[in-house]
Amino acid sequence: MATRRILALVLCLTPAMVRAEAPMSAIDWLSRSVTAPVQPSAPTARAGAAIPGPVDVQSLDHAGLDAAGLLTPRQTGLPRLLWGEGKATDIASRITAMPANSLPALHELAMNLLLAEAAPPQGAGTEGLVFFARLDKLLALGALDQAQGLLDASGSTNARAFRRQFDIALLQGTEDRSCRTLEASPQLAPTYPARIFCLARSGDWSAAAVTLRAAQALGLVTLDEDHLMSRFLDPDLFEGEEPLPPPARPTPLEWRMFEAIGQPLPTYTLPLAFAHAELRDSSGWKARLEAAERLTRAGVLDPNQLLGLYTLQRPAASGGVWDRARAVQALDRAISDGDARRVAQALPVAWSQITQAELEVPFARLYAPQLLALRLDGEAGRTAFRLGLLDGHYADAVRIHPAHDAEDRFLTAIATGDATTVPSVDGLSRAVSAGFGPDSLPAEAEEFISQQRLGEAVFLGMDRLSRGIQGDMRGVSEGISTLRALGLDKVARRIALQLMILERRG
Repeated sequence: MATRRILALVLCLTPAMVRAEAPMSAIDWLSRSVTAPVQPSAPTARAGAAIPGPVDVQSLDHAGLDAAGLLTPRQTGLPRLLWGEGKATDIASRITAMPANSLPALHELAMNLLLAEAAPPQGAGTEGLVFFARLDKLLALGALDQAQGLLDASGSTNARAFRRQFDIALLQGTEDRSCRTLEASPQLAPTYPARIFCLARSGDWSAAAVTLRAAQALGLVTLDEDHLMSRFLDPDLFEGEEPLPPPARPTPLEWRMFEAIGQPLPTYTLPLAFAHAELRDSSGWKARLEAAERLTRAGVLDPNQLLGLYTLQRPAASGGVWDRARAVQALDRAISDGDARRVAQALPVAWSQITQAELEVPFARLYAPQLLALRLDGEAGRTAFRLGLLDGHYADAVRIHPAHDAEDRFLTAIATGDATTVPSVDGLSRAVSAGFGPDSLPAEAEEFISQQRLGEAVFLGMDRLSRGIQGDMRGVSEGISTLRALGLDKVARRIALQLMILERRG
């Protein structure tokens, strides 16, 4: 009986429904887990059972979908009326075009924009154009926890939202819950790969096999899908055969199926979101370390999770990530013992390793307070001073480490609130000083601010600063000035300090 019901469901799927599986996102690696909503002419019944056609539930979404967020205006420093008179299409396009930022403070500002609670743009409608642009940008940045949180906050249950939730679950190893959601939600019409995968995950291998055979008979799966799903359901039949060629751009569902058939695909060449799959206990220590470094560098993983992996066990090799783990372990032990002499010896080595991996800000968040408390001298003391500034411990850093040269004096001036009071030391510092002066606000920023299009003004400031990282010193001045004009002075100071301390130029 169960087999007949499965076959009936397969038979009632029309070619129009199959064509509705086209990609629905600006990112090109989403799994085809559910069909796009279509308008069926009438419900179809076969084998004595009524089978509902796909249901378009878009109109059931909350009218304020674009207003969903995880961070309040108090947390972000951004107003609830963030978009003002801006058009939803323009805002969504700016979000989609926003690049990943190598400067941690710029990335943090971008994340605040993406996660902010804010009133929808005027005339935004109910389709959630800005919401899905934000969600897809989070996925592109590898921010899976944050993307899932935004989905939860939205309460959206439509196919577009589920498609993204399904892939998050696949990459984080929580797909069984998503499969149960798929089974319990009649408005979601699963595609064959998703249906077969979920049937197999639930232990119903025979139903999965029947579904695949029926789809094969009707020509409703591609040759590549057929080969992959056949091996996924019965790998013993293909023992001794050549491995399947990996797809050029695998989806999370394909990635998990390749892993299941014994052909795991490396994630370091894939979009950042795939690195989360390497954090599972089933991965080797080196793979987990490298994935954690990628995600921490991108600002989407808690630095404590990386520290836990660095100190998990004793490195058995040398070079690369092993040398970083060894250096962090030595420093961590010295700090735990409160041994300032050993800390002074270990810190320069660890700092050198960490700067090579561009993990300075996460490192500062882990160790800055303890290092400042030890009141280190010499090179170690100067490093502790910079770590304190990177972590926002301005008062302690300045009090414990009085400035000894022109660069330290300039950093201290930024930290204490006025970079215009001391001489600059190079072209970058002159650009930073100009940004804190009165005459660097670009006309475009003035126009956005006058129209209350404050979010777009933030995008403009971030764009100018991104140009500055590439060597455009005018961009540095205009970006800092724009953020300060929006009341984001603390953010501007963090960015200025990171520009001066970190090697992120070009």
